[in-house]
Amino acid sequence: MTFSLKEHWNQKYADTPISQLGWYEPKSIPSLNLIERCGIPHASPIIDIGSGASMLIPDLLALGYHNISAVDISDVALQKARALLDTKTAARVNWMVDDITHPSARLQKQKAAIWHDRAVFHFLTTEQYRRSYFSTLQQVLELRGFVIIAAFGLNGVAMCSGLPVQRYDVQGVCEFLGKGFTLIESIDYTYQMPSGDLRPFIYVLLQKISGA
Repeated sequence: MTFSLKEHWNQKYADTPISQLGWYEPKSIPSLNLIERCGIPHASPIIDIGSGASMLIPDLLALGYHNISAVDISDVALQKARALLDTKTAARVNWMVDDITHPSARLQKQKAAIWHDRAVFHFLTTEQYRRSYFSTLQQVLELRGFVIIAAFGLNGVAMCSGLPVQRYDVQGVCEFLGKGFTLIESIDYTYQMPSGDLRPFIYVLLQKISGA
């Protein structure tokens, strides 16, 4: 049987209540703080890659941001995310079922002032997947736009949700994005899972300074 990432994540979201998922946060404090630090107008486009059933979307809407795209490979995850909002509020979000390793033309045509990614990048363990991710990021992110990437730190786990991960330090993320991006801020953050286990993360905020 051929392994399917989409089926893998759909099963995870179907089998487990949102609040018991290993990556669940009742409030994404580091992400919210970094997004606010960018100082973009509330009408500017934000893309949340690997959005899942995150509470980040309701929190951003509550802060007044209203041009948000929630992107995830799992349609089950996005269905659960929509259910966190009333029908009228959910209709204000651009929900996109898409795979960042094989992005659709629709995703590649989006524009963003902020590209936010909590815990997708570290699952890209092949050079092909990382190239696809970077190519889409470059196409989507506006010049002077911001990138926020949260990934497992170097002393983090080697596997997550049954999949291998690539661990990073700040330098590793900066080297991946290259000279077209400048580092604004980085945060070492220890995330506590619903189980009580601790996971060391790094959060990196960069700004796109070149279109090359």
